[in-house]
Amino acid sequence: MPFQGGSCGHTAKSGRNRPWAPAPARRPPWTSRDGRPLWPQAEPLVGRRARGSPSGRGAAERLDAPTGSALHRLPPTRLSGPGGKMAATAECDVVMAATEPELLEDEDAKREAESFKEQGNAYYAKKDYNEAYNYYTKAIDMCPNNASYYGNRAATLMMLGRFREALGDAQQSVRLDDSFVRGHLREGKCHLSLGNAMAACRSFQRALELDHKNAQAQQEFKNANAVMEYEKIAEVDFEKRDFRKVVFCMDRALEFAPACHRFKILKAECLAMLGRYPEAQFVASDILRMDSTNADALYVRGLCLYYEDCIEKAVQFFVQALRMAPDHEKACVACRNAKALKAKKEDGNKAFKEGNYKLAYELYTEALGIDPNNIKTNAKLYCNRGTVNSKLRQLEDAIEDCTNAVKLDDTYIKAYLRRAQCYMDTEQFEEAVRDYEKVYQTEKTKEHKQLLKNAQLELKKSKRKDYYKILGVDKNASEDEIKKAYRKRALMHHPDRHSGASAEVQKEEEKKFKEVGEAFTILSDPKKKTRYDSGQDLDEEGMNMGDFDANNIFKAFFGGPGGFSFEASGPGNFYFQFG
Repeated sequence: MPFQGGSCGHTAKSGRNRPWAPAPARRPPWTSRDGRPLWPQAEPLVGRRARGSPSGRGAAERLDAPTGSALHRLPPTRLSGPGGKMAATAECDVVMAATEPELLEDEDAKREAESFKEQGNAYYAKKDYNEAYNYYTKAIDMCPNNASYYGNRAATLMMLGRFREALGDAQQSVRLDDSFVRGHLREGKCHLSLGNAMAACRSFQRALELDHKNAQAQQEFKNANAVMEYEKIAEVDFEKRDFRKVVFCMDRALEFAPACHRFKILKAECLAMLGRYPEAQFVASDILRMDSTNADALYVRGLCLYYEDCIEKAVQFFVQALRMAPDHEKACVACRNAKALKAKKEDGNKAFKEGNYKLAYELYTEALGIDPNNIKTNAKLYCNRGTVNSKLRQLEDAIEDCTNAVKLDDTYIKAYLRRAQCYMDTEQFEEAVRDYEKVYQTEKTKEHKQLLKNAQLELKKSKRKDYYKILGVDKNASEDEIKKAYRKRALMHHPDRHSGASAEVQKEEEKKFKEVGEAFTILSDPKKKTRYDSGQDLDEEGMNMGDFDANNIFKAFFGGPGGFSFEASGPGNFYFQFG
């Protein structure tokens, strides 16, 4: 039966019996009537490079879709011809992709890729690693299956400190060529720099399998094993709370793994535990500059603030760390402790201001049990509790609390001042002078200078004979009280009363008798008493106590009409006779 139909859906008229013939071809829209192209862009691309493309692949690559692409999958318009064969229609203005990709010849691509690589090598030698990276990338674009190009770019990225990207290139290089020794070395070096010592060992072992005499592989294998050993030691010492040793181990490990955030975080946390907050903050902040969402670095930054008693800011960092990593256990515990510590301290301060010292003492004590690692906050809590004890007149307890405070923070001026005052109140003047000297050396203010001067005066006075103590009276005793005290003590220590005692006892009682008379001489004279109370030297202005005669004072006090006589009636027997 004759074929009935036309091209692109034109059906043959019924009732006609003429032989089949294709429809006349249409003129392509990009040509004129005489068949010349209307636009320069319509020049055939085969055999030439696209203009404006530095690699000669720009426009050509965009237009020449590879076989199997979506463009090649477009179904051609079917034309039924004799024998059922398919033919492309001339009426559909669709440019079909070429059946073979119009790319540069393989040899041309390789030569151009090698040229890019050589330029990259030149820039690498000049240490212009950014330009070297660009040219190695161009070489890879030209020949993406060349292992050495990936290896060179990996080396460049390592010099730029971009170890994770370098690791990807190094791994690709050994995937393309498993016998590429330098590729395995670079892969191992990247693993080691990032802190994955075990993976680094595997890479170096592979390099040694390929070249067992390779000195670099042998040394790097030793370095990787050393890093693993430092990790093990640090883990044990961290559990023992030997933070100094952990810092030492991490410093050694970071010499081989400079890009390992895990080692840096552990070091920073230990520095914070040791109270070396500026160093810890520097490490954490350095990591956050590279990765602002690093939960561990946020935690360490908050930990530093927490231990510096900036609790509100610390809580903000802990919350941010938990937002990045909700299951971050350390951040969770630290955040909880920070909030509890802040609440207890504020409650204690409130109770103290209200005069409820017992409650304040209890609250400060509870706060001290929350986190023994928070040195600065605990130092303040000890000082606050010491102040409470001084208000309760528990001076020895107050001194102990202030001592604990300065043990935790030897720069805490307030604790030194509080303890010095307690020393003054308990007449421990040497200790008071020592604390005031420490304060004045740190803060040379007029107030601190005066406090030190007062303590030194009291110390000087304390080294003289305490005439008030000798008479057994208070410093504010009246004249009558001083006289009564002298009468009692003079009679008690008079040598005649102890004439029958041993020579040693007689000597001791005679000494005390003289001291009693000396004390009465000074304290019964208003002028001398004033000078004595002010700490002035009594030997000045003729007040030389070396020429003092206690018997004359005794006779003057008890002699005269109606006086007192002290006579013996036999060995060791005395009687008192009043006139």
